[in-house]
Amino acid sequence: MAPLRSCPGVVDVEFVRGATADPSAAPDLLLEVAHGATRASHFTDLRAQLRGDYAADLLDFFFVNTDVGAPELARAVAQRVVRSQPQRTAVVVRCLVPRTFIDCNRRIERTAVPTASKAGEMTPGLPPWVKDKADQELLLARYFTYRDVVAAAFDAVGQKGGLALFVHTYAPRSIDVPVDENIGKALRAAYAPDRLATWTLRPDVDLITHDPDGRELASAPLAARAAAEFAAAGFEVARNATYPLHPVTLAHSFAVQRPTSTLCLEVRRDLLLAEFLPFRELIPDLTRVERAAAPLAAAVLAELR
Repeated sequence: MAPLRSCPGVVDVEFVRGATADPSAAPDLLLEVAHGATRASHFTDLRAQLRGDYAADLLDFFFVNTDVGAPELARAVAQRVVRSQPQRTAVVVRCLVPRTFIDCNRRIERTAVPTASKAGEMTPGLPPWVKDKADQELLLARYFTYRDVVAAAFDAVGQKGGLALFVHTYAPRSIDVPVDENIGKALRAAYAPDRLATWTLRPDVDLITHDPDGRELASAPLAARAAAEFAAAGFEVARNATYPLHPVTLAHSFAVQRPTSTLCLEVRRDLLLAEFLPFRELIPDLTRVERAAAPLAAAVLAELR
């Protein structure tokens, strides 16, 4: 089992312990943030370590395709849980590898090759612009390091009978463009003022509880309580409205193992910000983050009891 500790440039592991928690105890709650590389420095620092040629407008893709607010939301939920139940320990596992270069919420083999995706398809694990072999090796090494750490966290929580949440945020609208060499231009065109309103507005919260075949891969009581708590707090809540829990995702592989103790969810990114603006670094509004954290933490607390 991989050690549950941070690795620079790959993963941040933060234990959030209640006032009376045993400091050596395994965590009761895992909050995984697979797309946690949300700051511009995460992109630029990794880009500086890569040898290949990469289009400057990949930074545009990074800004609109990373889960802004998800790390802060996960941490806020963890803090609320341990304040209410001080004997508890939560662990927040945040990926620091930008999905622009490799997506750590994908099931990727060591022999993976770069691929593109069509509009409406799941974005690829290793995108087509990562052509340099040394870059591929570096990125795959970081991916497997991350995967080992989050798998160890999932196992530790599972052995204790705890819960695992896969925390994501998504852009306000479903922008369906091919993920290929022209991604930057395609996104700029899609976000043009005369086109933006034509894209479907996503629900405030989407609970991703079923796979494409309709099989439930989530704790039904936790999902039901989360839906009720979010709705009571004034959020529009949907189930699998944007997409199902797809087998190509790492979250799916975890949920299959223990479906009765997991929940994957998306929160609309603009609800955690003062204003959503594409193609720039965005900093979450912590007051808005707390508003979203409160109902989710309440649902978790009820299930942990």
